Amino acid sequence: MSERLFIFDTTLRDGEQVPGCQLNTVEKIQVAEALEELGVDVIEAGFPVSSPGDFNSVIEISKAVTWPTICALTRAVEKDIDVAFEALRHAKRKRIHTGIGTSDYHIRYKFNSSREEILERAVAATRYAKQYVDDVEFYCEDAGRTDNEYLARVVEVVIRSGATTVNIPDTTGYCLPAEYAAKIRYLVEHVDGIHKAVISTHCHNDLGMATANTVQGVLSGARQVEVTVNGIGERAGNTSLEEVAMIFKSHREPGIDTNINTTKIYGISRMVSSLMNMPVQPNKAIVGRNAFAHSSGIHQDGVLKNRESYEIIDPKDIGLDDNAIVLTARSGRAALKHRLNLLGVKLEPEKLDKVYEDFLKLADGKKDIRDDDILLLVGKDRTSSQRIKLQYLQVTSGIGLQPVASVCLDIAGERFESAASGNGPVDAAIKAVKSIIHRQMTIQEFLIQAINKGSDDIGKVHIQVEYEGNIYYGFSANTDIIAASVEAFVDAINKFAK
Repeated sequence: MSERLFIFDTTLRDGEQVPGCQLNTVEKIQVAEALEELGVDVIEAGFPVSSPGDFNSVIEISKAVTWPTICALTRAVEKDIDVAFEALRHAKRKRIHTGIGTSDYHIRYKFNSSREEILERAVAATRYAKQYVDDVEFYCEDAGRTDNEYLARVVEVVIRSGATTVNIPDTTGYCLPAEYAAKIRYLVEHVDGIHKAVISTHCHNDLGMATANTVQGVLSGARQVEVTVNGIGERAGNTSLEEVAMIFKSHREPGIDTNINTTKIYGISRMVSSLMNMPVQPNKAIVGRNAFAHSSGIHQDGVLKNRESYEIIDPKDIGLDDNAIVLTARSGRAALKHRLNLLGVKLEPEKLDKVYEDFLKLADGKKDIRDDDILLLVGKDRTSSQRIKLQYLQVTSGIGLQPVASVCLDIAGERFESAASGNGPVDAAIKAVKSIIHRQMTIQEFLIQAINKGSDDIGKVHIQVEYEGNIYYGFSANTDIIAASVEAFVDAINKFAK
């Protein structure tokens, strides 16, 4: 008989903590609706007390989705819990996720406290949250490095105080799979009343073991997994939703089922990648572009004779259609709309018209139009409301020539022009922009990435700019890599040049 595994998605909370990946409320709602279609059980919508933006996002997500539980994160602080409940007021199913650090590292150095005081704070926070909602989850931060006997004491008292889910995070990604499995088993065997709560995993990928630890936790008794789309998250990321879903779909032996509609995986993976400007690495399990690619002649021969020779997953199971409609400059709006729908993107007619115009321009210059290309076009109009826009860019460069760039910026409706020379065409263009903006700013990071391959490919540019001690992120994509570089620089400037 199969057992139910609850999927707790924290893409919009833990995933969004990645520098440069912040979403606005409209984008968060788009992701939340896609998560609902995917079949996740719980959506952690944000940390309401942290900012007005997070507070508002939790409210709007609560209104937008119907059946998943909406969860709000708090510290073990009464004000946090008050604000979380206020943000959740429109949610059909509400959960408050409170907790505190339980490892000696946190108790001694973060809180300057004692084990007994932490127990008291854990009980107080759980009881306080329980006054507001029936569904209370308690997290034992840094449980991965917490002594098992003390961890069991914390879990026992919070369950007794009303916690319905207990989260056992490997916050630093330190545990080995066998260690994490033993920790979950210890709680199952030693906590009085453990059957009254669901044990949850929350693993980080610092040592590349997030998914392995999560799976071992489930096999040892956990029945909720905290995951993110594409495994995004702080530092090296979180456990990947798609990996866990497909592991339990592929391995029937454990007898554990999720509610995930796996055919929606590919679409939401690309949506999150596009909205958060986080490229999916080509060799990423399940959703990387090479996940179903075979270059070895032996492998190709085997797959052609029988797909299962070298593929344990049918691409159609994650939403990849071998016979997908190929988009070209001769494709109509209907074909573009169909492909966008498969990727989880629904556009109003006016916006579809604008994206279609941009699509035709791209298709004229690029032979092979991929899903990532299309999603970049959808995301590009997010810059239309920016105060500073690049009006034109002209570059002269070549062997034996000093690169010179001329730029024109539209700043709040007024045009400004400048020209500059540099060590290369990008450097010249960036200097020309700087001469217009007149701010002391430094480029800290500059990354160029091609989506697929070929000289006509779209190049993605990520840029990190330091201004007055703060870091700002810019992003753009264009078949002209110099234009993409300048657009990304202007995107970053828009974040601070109000």
